[in-house]
Amino acid sequence: MFHLRVLVPAEQSAAALSLLRDQVGVTHVVLLAGAALEPAGDVVEALVTREAADEVLAALCELDLDHLGGITLEAVDTVLSDAADRAEEAAPGDPADAVVWEELLAKTGEEAKPSLTFQSFLTLACLLAAVGVVTNSPVTIVGAMIVGPEFGPLAALAVGLVRRRGDLLRRAGLALAIGFPLAMLVTAGATVLEGAAGLFDRGTVLSAHQVDFVYQVGPYSLIVALLAGAAGMLAMTSAKSAALVGVFVSVTTVPAAGYAVVAAVVGEWDRCLGSLAQLVVNMIGIVLAAAGVLLLSRRRIGHDRPLSRN
Repeated sequence: MFHLRVLVPAEQSAAALSLLRDQVGVTHVVLLAGAALEPAGDVVEALVTREAADEVLAALCELDLDHLGGITLEAVDTVLSDAADRAEEAAPGDPADAVVWEELLAKTGEEAKPSLTFQSFLTLACLLAAVGVVTNSPVTIVGAMIVGPEFGPLAALAVGLVRRRGDLLRRAGLALAIGFPLAMLVTAGATVLEGAAGLFDRGTVLSAHQVDFVYQVGPYSLIVALLAGAAGMLAMTSAKSAALVGVFVSVTTVPAAGYAVVAAVVGEWDRCLGSLAQLVVNMIGIVLAAAGVLLLSRRRIGHDRPLSRN
């Protein structure tokens, strides 16, 4: 369930309370008159089932409370209440199947920001991938997959496509368009220094057969990307974040970027182009599958209410 807190102008408290009381899947409704100081007004709180959250948020936004006051939604792990149990039973559908669009937009929007933290993780992941290539270490390649933060912007692209949110598409596209080239440039510099120090040579890269899968593009490259994208979006919409680790290990995005850099440094342009193709195929597959999952979820829910403007 979710804990909902709404800051409401005093003159609209009655409307907000009526809305929550009439809504299936809402219980523990509380009014704290005059408790809000900035912005001034009342505070209305309630417990909301995951199945009802999207509808409740849309209704509150129709009252313009996201602009006149404020709406906060946070997950509650444990609730001991017969009233909450009845609300869960009354709400249609299953909590695991419910998509809370505002939550998803906030999550993907935050992860799609081209921030210093995002760039740092992506650069470190590319460096790890390059080390995995020159040391012929699949374990290091897997480590690079896990460290890489690129699924966030890719998921944001899928959400932006389904919701037709140009701002989210631009933000995620910018993060990827700046992030990968910059990470690869830093990795190229580090790889050149390693080569000059005699840590590896062209023969080392050519004999690294355990990591050949990184640049070898085939039908299963797209199949794995599609499956991983679908699993990743299901994990995000159902709040089963543990499944995301499996998604990170499944896709060959960061390893492909790292391999492309190493191959370019040693002059193996066929492998470099193959790695770049692997990167593109994986990114496209992830976005398409993630968008497909969201489209199916929207059809299953049977409505598509406009979200608050933010």
